[in-house]
Amino acid sequence: MARLGAGLAAFSGALAVPSNASAQNTDGRRAGEAWQPARHPQDDWLEQIPGKHRFFFDATTPAGTGDALSFTSNFLYASAFGYQLAEEENAVVICLRHWATPFAFSDAIWAKYGGVLSEQTKFLDPKTSAAPIVNVFLTKGYGFLLNNRENTFTDAVRRRMHFAVCDMATRRYAGLIAAKLALKTDDVYGELQGSAHANSHFVAAGIVAVNRAQERGYAIQYLG
Repeated sequence: MARLGAGLAAFSGALAVPSNASAQNTDGRRAGEAWQPARHPQDDWLEQIPGKHRFFFDATTPAGTGDALSFTSNFLYASAFGYQLAEEENAVVICLRHWATPFAFSDAIWAKYGGVLSEQTKFLDPKTSAAPIVNVFLTKGYGFLLNNRENTFTDAVRRRMHFAVCDMATRRYAGLIAAKLALKTDDVYGELQGSAHANSHFVAAGIVAVNRAQERGYAIQYLG
């Protein structure tokens, strides 16, 4: 009986679950410890935009770009008359990724490379039904032909909005332009990056910025 008792004790000890004090999850947390997202310095700019409320608008298409400019304006306006908040009390970011990425760039870029950008995005200037030679979301006068309702990127910069620009897509467009026009990809990429709107932040990929913004307390609005 003594030997049997000793054997059972040894067996039960082998099956014992480690205590919370020593058990760890695969990401380094101790058992029962709440998960927290990692922090990376590349995303610290999201923390540096002052505001009592944080909102991140995710645009992936030309139409989504127009909606982003319109909806962000509505958000700031409603926050002012409904909550008596100054515009600078809101941290607002518009993400330009995928087919929205080219609208992060200046009129000069569209004048030079609009044919290629239009071909890739399937977007035509609604006034001319041709490839744009300006960034239409920098220009007033389109009225109901565009869905931004006359809210431009210039207005957005003046109202302290920021932009997360997909670097992965920017490099892709640079490569497509270079191949089409027999240019050097790095040269075109430098032109694109240098022409971005004020308050632009090039992020590794737009979809990564969506994730990082949510982890840092921004509400996310996907616009297509």
